[in-house]
Amino acid sequence: MVAKIEPKHCFTKHNMDLQQRINAFSKLGAFLSQFSTNNTQKKDGVEANDLFYDGFKHQIKLAKEHNGWFTDANITFSFESWANALTTTNLSQWTKVYTFNALHPKTIAIIMAGNIPLVGFHDFLSVLMSGHNVIAKQSSNDKHLLPYLAKYLEVVEPNFKGRISFTDQKLSNFDAVIATGSDNTARYFEYYFKNKPSIIRKNRNSVAVLTNHETKEQLEALSNDIFRYYGLGCRNVSKLFVPKDYNFDTFFNAVYNWHPIINEAKYANNYDYNKAVYLMSEFELLDNGFLMVKEDDSYSSPIATVFYETYESKEQLLEKLRQDTHKMQCIVADGLISEEIPFGQTQKPELWDYADNVDTVEFLLKI
Repeated sequence: MVAKIEPKHCFTKHNMDLQQRINAFSKLGAFLSQFSTNNTQKKDGVEANDLFYDGFKHQIKLAKEHNGWFTDANITFSFESWANALTTTNLSQWTKVYTFNALHPKTIAIIMAGNIPLVGFHDFLSVLMSGHNVIAKQSSNDKHLLPYLAKYLEVVEPNFKGRISFTDQKLSNFDAVIATGSDNTARYFEYYFKNKPSIIRKNRNSVAVLTNHETKEQLEALSNDIFRYYGLGCRNVSKLFVPKDYNFDTFFNAVYNWHPIINEAKYANNYDYNKAVYLMSEFELLDNGFLMVKEDDSYSSPIATVFYETYESKEQLLEKLRQDTHKMQCIVADGLISEEIPFGQTQKPELWDYADNVDTVEFLLKI
């Protein structure tokens, strides 16, 4: 982590600019807070609300029509998470550990994934908070929400005008790149952007370590880590590490609160298809009617499936996790390692929880 801001810098013009950016994103957080899983309702006191509230509801409608995985529940969960993160307190705490020298703004290209709503927002936020300009190439699966929120930012903070652009074309005229994709696209990115400073992210998955001592509440919380966003995110738990002879009955009982997910057509189609493939291949499965659990060395499980692997000792498990750390985004556990994430918290990262543990802001400040 780079050095902390010294007090003598607090009143420089650049840090006033930083405060303006913090203020703008906190206003965006307040705007997003109106769109809730339980109660979407227009609030008083939200800046530029008359201009943007109804239009954003329309963009949400378009996003749902365009991508069947973007349900009301998943979209509003994303909004709630960002509304909680984008407060003046959180933004100030996040940025205070960096020295924002008077840098000459560069143009940073961001190639975004589209697996969950606003999945590229943290990179977008980091670039603008660092004082750079952004050109975003969005996935066709998630192209309605962020451009509208960018317009909101330009209204509440006019200094953002001219600093944000979106393109469907080949990227050009940029100084560095942040690209998120699969292992296959990462190889292309690494070649194509070899002459530019870059952060290139590959496939990652999240795991949970069970010990037979979890409470019912912990396992119920784990079900949110598994099923939220249908398991499509890199922070979703797709694999369990369990002791030998682990009894999955308690686990299945605890995750049963998610059983209505099988009534959603896209999920049900994937469940039926993957179950048919497994049965034809004569794989052994545990199945509760909406989730399959399969023993497998891999980390990336198909929709409606969680893989598991057994361990015999804590030492053996820790060595396995150490060897495969490059494949994992989150490790959910209780008292195993210092970097663990509590049950139920994988989809609620803090602003300073960086993808792949690569400090995006530090990268941006050194360009």
